[in-house]
This record gives sequence, structure tokens and C-alpha cells, in this order.
Amino acid sequence: MPLSLLAFLAFLPILLAGILLVGFRWPAKMAMPVVLGITIVTAFFAWNFSALHIVASTIEGLFITFDILYIIFGAILLLNLLKYSGGIKIIRESFAEISPDRRVQVIIIAWLFGSFLEGAAGFGTPAAIVAPLLLALGYPALAAVMLGLMVQSTAVTFGAVGTPILIGVQAGLQGPELESQLALADASLMDYLSVVTSHAALLHAVTGTLMPTFMTVMMTRFFGKNRSWKEGLSIFPFALFAGLAFTVPYALTGVFLGPEFPSLLGALVGLPVVMYAANRGFLIPEKSWQFMPAGEWPSHWMGTMSVDPRQENRTPDLSLAEAWLPYVLMALLLVASRLPQLPLKSFLSNVVIGWEQIMGTAISASSTPLYLPGTILLMAGLFAVFIHRMNLSQVKAAFSESANMLLGAGFVLVFTIPMVRIYINSGMNELGLESMPIVMADWVATNVGRIYPLFASAIGALGAFIAGSNTISNLMFSLFQFGIAENLSMPTTLMVALGAVGAAAGNMIAIHNVVAASATVGYLGKEGDVMRLTIIPTLYYILMVGILGLIAIEVFHYTDLLMPG
Repeated sequence: MPLSLLAFLAFLPILLAGILLVGFRWPAKMAMPVVLGITIVTAFFAWNFSALHIVASTIEGLFITFDILYIIFGAILLLNLLKYSGGIKIIRESFAEISPDRRVQVIIIAWLFGSFLEGAAGFGTPAAIVAPLLLALGYPALAAVMLGLMVQSTAVTFGAVGTPILIGVQAGLQGPELESQLALADASLMDYLSVVTSHAALLHAVTGTLMPTFMTVMMTRFFGKNRSWKEGLSIFPFALFAGLAFTVPYALTGVFLGPEFPSLLGALVGLPVVMYAANRGFLIPEKSWQFMPAGEWPSHWMGTMSVDPRQENRTPDLSLAEAWLPYVLMALLLVASRLPQLPLKSFLSNVVIGWEQIMGTAISASSTPLYLPGTILLMAGLFAVFIHRMNLSQVKAAFSESANMLLGAGFVLVFTIPMVRIYINSGMNELGLESMPIVMADWVATNVGRIYPLFASAIGALGAFIAGSNTISNLMFSLFQFGIAENLSMPTTLMVALGAVGAAAGNMIAIHNVVAASATVGYLGKEGDVMRLTIIPTLYYILMVGILGLIAIEVFHYTDLLMPG
């Protein structure tokens, strides 16, 4: 079968998902079962992917679905507990004291606090926490989801203490192709990863510095009374300052310290600097920007979840420090559980629920429930019950509300994640065909030639769109990016970095990330509305990164110093 036809068949389920979700605005609970069905038919007939492998991939997908739902439940429960204790009300008031301007709040909460969460935990955690927190602070549900997903860009390549690089790129590249070249260059795989990390950090720093501005502009244009781009741009000096406060230490850490801590240190440096500047009114316009009254909001802005001040039974004498303590504990535990130097990581990772070689196939699935951010979020929630002195009726109300919201997300993800696993595992066939994502990428590389660097980040974004994970996209495509660079006589480290950066941007439109974030604010069923918005910053990111890569190679004739020739 010709490569062009195979590439079209591989792209067909993705095209269908886009048409149904974005074009026809079908809810994901209707669209994704159809997309799963088309994926199964395509894999079975065109790839000769056996029914046994389809069932095994589905079981593998259900393991991953459990992990995602566990994280969502923990995030929703923590928010609801703080809602019923009155902690959220105090937090909301504290942000208003720093600045009543919604643009400033977004930069602090979404850009900086969200990037810290990404650096500590990754895997969709920032959107699952930032989106409901913004909702609690009075943002429309659609805006909260959009902004929560936009967090999952610059910080993602070094999220979860460097997992996309240390596991995704490293495991994706391991093989005789790279090993032989490293031997000739007298270099190690870690040397190679260090160069990839430096490139990725610098590409992100240039592109990501404008993301706080993008957040404010998207918010004022699509959620402001005047639908104005200008109102978002009017805070550009402060947004640029906040962008640099994160990306400068981020880039320096990536270049000199490696992939584990750029996002964490960037946020830890940027957050206090920007909060102090905001407190002093530094670079902030005199005119504050607010949403119009909630009663005037269009219905499609709102979800089924709300944080009604009348439900906030504030605990007597609950201080601001006590209100923040559950989130502080959550952040500390996330960091402590991700550092390999500390015993907590190995302790939590020891409990594994898995199925090796499912139904006799090469497909395996496992979950480490204690290590998941969901466990950390539940621990923070339990802490909140005691520190906020909550009564049993408050706890039961929070638990019941959270469980009910989880049902909708569970239904959608039961179809979405198995579709992803069938896509990725489709290379296990008797025809010798590459998996469906690789076939699509191969077609692109074959047809674009020397301008491929412009598309390398888009290939990474495609992998993240399908898999919902920078790490998995890197696993799928790193060796492919390496091979294309070899064939085109281009620097392999830069090409791999372009793919990894694009994969970070792809998280903003990844279907199951959109579903998971939407679930935390009760916005299920309107995923197409979210994707119509988040596609804008995604296109900016992958286009900007692609242009930077093309300029580096074709204008400045960048060569790979690690492995010359």
C-alpha cells in the first residue's frame, strides 16, 4: 500500500476527531466512541493489527485511564474541601489584595504557580489544579480550562523533574544508530541528552517568554466585555517581565544543570519576584481589568460546577497561612516524591499494580497508585480536613460532589485512552508496517525535504495530541527525528530538541488533557469550544519554534558540535 494512502488512513481518526469536536461541536462523550471505532477498523484492516492486540491495547488504556481519573479526583476533592471550609474564599481575597487585576492574577497563578506544578509533577497536574483554582477565584469555566491548558507548554519539556527528557528522549533514542555515533565521538548518552536539553531550554525560553502575554490577550479577547486584544496587550511590560522572570533562570538551569530542574527553579525564582513586583504595582497599568458581571456571561462560558460564596462556611479564625497550607503541603510532597535522592520516591513507587504481557502479547500495563499525584492531592485534602477543622457534613458534601463530577470524565476517557494505545501499538503487526503515528511523520519528512525543521516541532505536537503526553511523544518520535536529521545531514541534537519542544506545545490540544481539565471545572461536553481556543497558542508555539530551528540551520548553519560530521 502506498505511503500516502497509509498516512491518510492513519490521519483519518485524528481528522474525524477534529471535525466532530471542533467543527460540529460534538461533546467528547459522543465523538470519542466514534473515533475509537474508526481507529479499530483502520488498525485491523489496514495495519493487520490483530483483535488480540486491540483488546490488549484497550486494557492497557484502561490502566492509564485509572491513573488520570485518580489525579482528577484528587484535584477536585482538594478544591471542594477548601470550598466548604472557606479556605478558597480566603485565597481568593488574598489574590485580590496582591492585585484585583485579573490579568495579574492569571500570570501569577497560571503561568508561575502552574509552571511550578508542572516541574514537580507533570502529566496534566497543572491544569487539574490551576483550572479549578481559577474557577474558585471567579473566572468563567471555559477561561479557566483554556488558561490551565496554556500552562502546559513551556514548562512541560522539563516537567515531572525532567521525565520527558530522562525517560522519553533517552528511551526513545536508545539503539544502535545513536550508540555507534556516540562511540565515534567518544561521548556518552548523557552528554547527548545535555546538548538536547540546552537546545530545548533555549528554544522554550525564546518562545515561552511571550506566553504570559498570550494568556492575558486570549483572556481579554475572548472573555472581556469589549472582546479586545488591546486590553491584554496593555499589560505587556508586566507580562514580559513575568515571562523573563521564569525563562531566564529556566534557560540557565537547562544549559548548566540539566533537565531535572529548569521548570522548578524557573518558577521558584520567578514566583516571589513577580509577586513582589505586583504588590508594588511595578509595570502594572493604573486601570484594572475585570470580567463583566457573571450574570452577563454567555451560557457556553459556564460549566456545571461553581464555587458559590454561600456554600463557603468559613472556619472561624482561619488564617491566610492556614488556607494556603494544603496547597503548600501538596507542592512540597510533589517535589519530595519526585527527587531520586530522597527515599520517598522509592517507597511510593514500590506498590505496583500491573499485567505483564497482556493476553500473551508484548503489551504490558502497570500503575503505581501511591506515586501518582492523586495520592499527594488526597493527602493534602486529608490535611485540609484537620487544619481547617472541618465537620463531617462538610467532608461528605465535598466527597459526594467530587465523585459525581468524576463520572463524566471517566466515560469519555474509557474511549479516548484505548484509542491512543491502539494508535501507538499498531506497529506490532505481521505486515512489518511502522505504527500509525510514525507512518504519518514519515510521509511529512519524505515530502518536505530541507525545510523539515519547520515541521519537526509539529510532528512532536502531533504525538502529544494523540498520546496526551510529552514523554510518550518523545518515546515515539525521538529516534525518528534523529533519523530524519541524519538523512538530511542536519544536527541531530537540534532536531530531537525541536520535536521535544513541539511535544510540549501539543499538550495544549491533547484530547484527554482537554477532557481531564474540563472535568475539574464541570465543563465536560464542550471540549470542542476549548480546543478552538487552545489551538491558537499551540500554532504560535510550534510555528515559532519551527522558524527558530530553520533559521539556526539554514541561516546560521548550526552544526552539531557533539558529533561533527
